[in-house]
This record gives sequence, C-alpha cells and structure tokens, in this order.
Amino acid sequence: MTHAKNLYLYKREGAYIPRIAAVHDLCGYGKCSLGVAIPVLSAAGCDVCPVPTSLFSAHTRFPTFYMHDTTSMLDDYLDAWEEEGIELDAVYSGFLGSAEQVAAIRRIYGSHPDALRIVDPVMGDAGSMYPTYTDEMCRATTELVEGADLLLPNLTEASILTGIEYRGQDVGADFVERNMEKLLDMGAKTVVIKGISHGDGLIRNYVSGVDFDTVEIASEELPYMLHGTGDLYASATLAAVMAGKSLYEAVSFAGTLVHDAMIVTREQPDFEVRGVSFESMLGEVTDLIAR
Repeated sequence: MTHAKNLYLYKREGAYIPRIAAVHDLCGYGKCSLGVAIPVLSAAGCDVCPVPTSLFSAHTRFPTFYMHDTTSMLDDYLDAWEEEGIELDAVYSGFLGSAEQVAAIRRIYGSHPDALRIVDPVMGDAGSMYPTYTDEMCRATTELVEGADLLLPNLTEASILTGIEYRGQDVGADFVERNMEKLLDMGAKTVVIKGISHGDGLIRNYVSGVDFDTVEIASEELPYMLHGTGDLYASATLAAVMAGKSLYEAVSFAGTLVHDAMIVTREQPDFEVRGVSFESMLGEVTDLIAR
C-alpha cells in the first residue's frame, strides 16, 4: 500500500509553469481567499487564474461588510475562457457566493477533465456555518466531494459534508478516521482533515487516501486563532503539490508555514481581525521550486 510520503499528485516538468483556476472570493480588507491564494501559488511558480465567486469589502469576521455575489457573471466569464481555449493543470475551489456556483465549478471540470481537483470546502468553523452560507449552499458543496483529488475540510466542514455530528476540536484519531472513511466513500481520492487539538501544545492534521493508511502530521499549536489560516494552509499545500512535492511533504510544509506566519502576525496591529500575515514567508514558498 502506498504511503503519503510516496504519493505525488503532480509532476513538475522543467521550466513549465502550471496554470491553476482559483475559484474563490476576493476580499478588500482582511487577508483570506484570493488575497492569499494568488501570492502563495504565484510564489511557487504557478500561473493563477482567478474565478471570483464574490467580492467582499472585508472578511466576515468584521461586524460590517459588503458582499457582492458574482453568480450572474460566471457563465459569460467561462464562455470567454472556453472561446480562448485556456488550458488548466488544476482547479482549486474555496469560498462560494451561492449554491449555483457549484455548477460553474463542475463546468470547469468538464472543460478540463485532466486538471487536478483541489477542494477546500470553506463553509464554517468551530461548529458553525459562516454567516453568508446556507443549508442549500452546504448541500451543493457536497457535490464537489466526488472526484476531488484533494479535499481539505476542517472538522466543522467534515461534519457538514458527512452528516457525522460535530464534537469539537478535541477528538480522537478514530473519530477523524470515521469522517475520512465517509469522505473517501463519497468519492474523494485523498483527504486532509485539519485542526485537531487536544490541548497538549500540538495541532494535528490527518491525511488519508483510497490506497494508503491514515497519517498524522503535527506541529506546535499557538494560543490564538487567526482569520485566513485555513486559506493559507490549503494554498500552501497546493503550492507544494504543484512544486512536485509528495502529499506528506506538502501537508507538513503547509503546517509549518501557517505556524510561522501566525508568529509574524502576532506582531502586527489589530492582528486578531486583519488576517494572517504571510507576506514575509513567501520566500519559503519560492524555495519549494529551488529544492
């Protein structure tokens, strides 16, 4: 049976720059989504092609924010892409503006059947859905599990996708494996469930796949939470995958990068709400393609 250390989702070829459709929202203030995905993936030598699912004045942790749902423009947007014959190596989806946008993602899949499917099902955290999400949107997002080459939910999102009751962040490996097995049964090829905490100073992420056993990857847990760390984690994982690293290396790299960026963030004003400060860590991402 293959180990995660020997599983490679993408083979980097020479000087070729892979092209990734990033289907996420764009936030004006507060670092998350496309504001994280574009620089992180670009630093890994990828051509990032945004598909904006919504526009936000600020992220949803702020008490006041404006949201513009872009659903009505996506058909014309993708029509133009198809007319130009754009080729993609990966499709990376995250925060959605409406349930109908799942159909737009599936349309991209249909136009690019060989592209990797990376799904970060951004729906909620700490046992609750995000304020702009609805039950209908969560049900629609479940359609993206089948065929996902890499699915990256937190425990809240895993609960929404599987229907298994959310039990907080302090859960045993057997409970995590139960969620992972259900997600694999639903059609995901590899799954990373992130954010398990036992209060012992470590944050644990688990990796599983259809042809390898579950692996635990741990890093130091810091005593504060930040907005945007999930987006940074998923983007960093994909950056390492597209740099030709194994899935195990990619997940380990992402955990370290998020940890180090959180330390930098703590030194910034209003760090609790501004979002994770990853900018000074981008050199670490660029080094992925130099190693």
